[in-house]
Amino acid sequence: MTHRFTCRIYFEDTDLAGIVYYANYLKFIERARSEYVRELGLDQTATKRDTGVVFAVRRVEADYLSPARFDDVIEVRTAPIKASAAQIVLDQSIWLDDRALFQSQVTLVALKPNGRPTRLPKVLVDAAGRTAPSDP
Repeated sequence: MTHRFTCRIYFEDTDLAGIVYYANYLKFIERARSEYVRELGLDQTATKRDTGVVFAVRRVEADYLSPARFDDVIEVRTAPIKASAAQIVLDQSIWLDDRALFQSQVTLVALKPNGRPTRLPKVLVDAAGRTAPSDP
């Protein structure tokens, strides 16, 4: 299953030419990841409160393919690629209609309050095991 998150590009997201500033693509995929995790039934606030565990990005590999512009409505697609007890790798892409604008692979880990790695919640590992990216 591919999770889909839609958002509009606002003036604050762009440079003087009306093109999305490169770092904002990372913000868009972050928002989409938060919604993906929420839809899996994982409450990050409760997880942090109850166990102290938080998620952190360990690695991002990104390709900027084509610019998004002011007032575009983009779709961020998130799909798990693989997971282990320690990390999950997500494919995240940004689309405008049928055109890919941005492609990334993001590796997430879970951290204890002392900053040391810990096991990922089972719901994330299970989601990666039962799904695979199938949409462009």
